[in-house]
Amino acid sequence: MEDNWKHRSTGMRCKTCMFFVEKPSEATQRDDHRIGRCRRHAPLLGGWLVVFSDDWCGDHKIDENKI
Repeated sequence: MEDNWKHRSTGMRCKTCMFFVEKPSEATQRDDHRIGRCRRHAPLLGGWLVVFSDDWCGDHKIDENKI
């Protein structure tokens, strides 16, 4: 049985989401794994959720300024 969601996340990466705010740091500026904060939901006790730019979720909302 083939997975229908296999390539579904290709266009829904955090780096193109309007809720993704990249963390400015030289240690995190590698092209393959940039770190940022997801501002989709309210912050947790430790702050905003930390995500990689190539992560994805079901709450993705495309930001036309980032593509």
